[in-house]
Amino acid sequence: MTPTFPWLSLLIFLPVVGAFLCLLRRQEPRECRALALTTALAVLALALWLFVGHGGGGAGWLVVEDAAWIESLGIRYSLGLDGFGLLLILLTAFLQVVAMLASWTVIRHVPFFFALLLVMESGILGVFLAVDLVLFYLFWELMLIPMFLLIGIWGHEHRLYAAVKFFLFTLAGSLLMLLGIIALYLLHGEQSGVYTFAFLDLAQTELTTTQGWWLYGAFLVAFAIKIPLVPFHTWLPDAHTEAPVAGSVDLAGLLLKTGVFGLMRVGFTLFPGPARQSLPLLAGLALIGLFHASMAAYRQHDCKRLVAYSSVAHLGLVMLGLAAWNQTALEGSMLLMLSHGLTTGALFVMIALIDERAGTRRLGELGGVWARSPVFGGFFLFFALSSLGLPGLANFSGEILILLGTFSGHPLWAALALTGVVFSATYMLRMVQGVLWGPSRHERPWRDLTWHEWLMLAPLALLVLWLGLYPQTFLTPLQEPARLLLLGRAGLP
Repeated sequence: MTPTFPWLSLLIFLPVVGAFLCLLRRQEPRECRALALTTALAVLALALWLFVGHGGGGAGWLVVEDAAWIESLGIRYSLGLDGFGLLLILLTAFLQVVAMLASWTVIRHVPFFFALLLVMESGILGVFLAVDLVLFYLFWELMLIPMFLLIGIWGHEHRLYAAVKFFLFTLAGSLLMLLGIIALYLLHGEQSGVYTFAFLDLAQTELTTTQGWWLYGAFLVAFAIKIPLVPFHTWLPDAHTEAPVAGSVDLAGLLLKTGVFGLMRVGFTLFPGPARQSLPLLAGLALIGLFHASMAAYRQHDCKRLVAYSSVAHLGLVMLGLAAWNQTALEGSMLLMLSHGLTTGALFVMIALIDERAGTRRLGELGGVWARSPVFGGFFLFFALSSLGLPGLANFSGEILILLGTFSGHPLWAALALTGVVFSATYMLRMVQGVLWGPSRHERPWRDLTWHEWLMLAPLALLVLWLGLYPQTFLTPLQEPARLLLLGRAGLP
């Protein structure tokens, strides 16, 4: 449907307006916080309105916007919303509110901090909605710059190292993607006489086997770095460890999802042949990542770094569902992306609260939290159990669909993945044991949850429970995007 009002554009650029207003009021930190939160809540309200109107799914695009932009180069301002994008923009809007509440006590450069969060939100939303490759690439770059600055300015002790590493990895991927975009644009123009960056047109380009593999490889590496897949994952634990809490929430909950989304929307749409042939490779990398990250997580003594490695493991399971290539596994992968964003984001928030109270994130220096603050301990246990896949909570819904779908076509892959899921329980229970039980190893006073912290954690817990007990609400809009992906027309009507 083509709306009479550009709702998708409003969704994308409302955060930019909020960021600009924050900078205009930079002399009033309290006012900037309120302005940024109001903007994020307005974006969430708009995302919820779109979900209420289109949550039943449908064939092709649910909402589209298209207008001429740079006609001489074939660049158009084209946006499209499908069921998968709908859930991801809802996740983006919700987690950005959580990130702002978690950063409410930021002291240094408050207006700049919240302006960066809003600009990053705009970039992420644009990635999920763009259907022109130039527009997609611009939003892709826009979301990365604020994250680099958030880590480099507000991060922890080794923030500059982590920020530069993040920048170099993402820059390498972005340059490869840019080269692939330009090459595909020129090849399509030479064949058809029409130079364009539109997904639908570029998908019709006839490529030789060699051309298809080289171009697909350029996009695959760019997206593999962002997911991240082994061996491109080494930047992520450092970035998570050093990032401020808002950076970790957005990084785990949103930025990693843009890599999987880009691979589905761009890679599998434009290069269906090489993409299908690469599925065994993707499955192998996914399983290696699942086992490697699980073992690495078990060896960690820093809670934040442990959860960072758990993200690599969970995204490995997501990629396995994609590689299984059937409706059930694909729906499970998409659903697990949503669940992982909520549970891992919640765990990063709770680890930040632990660090604030205890002055440490190391397991050997914690303990006894359950006895000192049972409500806090209850929330921590709840999100940890969801992360390890306890039935009835969010992650289980996606994981069981992935395993069932994978088993139907690749029983060996499913058996290996199930073993990896068991490993995930070991490191998560180790963290729970080290944080909640045993004697307390520090003398600081420990308060239970404040009303501000309740405001952050209660909605997260309700959504985790909803996804675990009744995932059909979120599976319905995923059915058509998964079907189109299997047909080689991901995101196309």
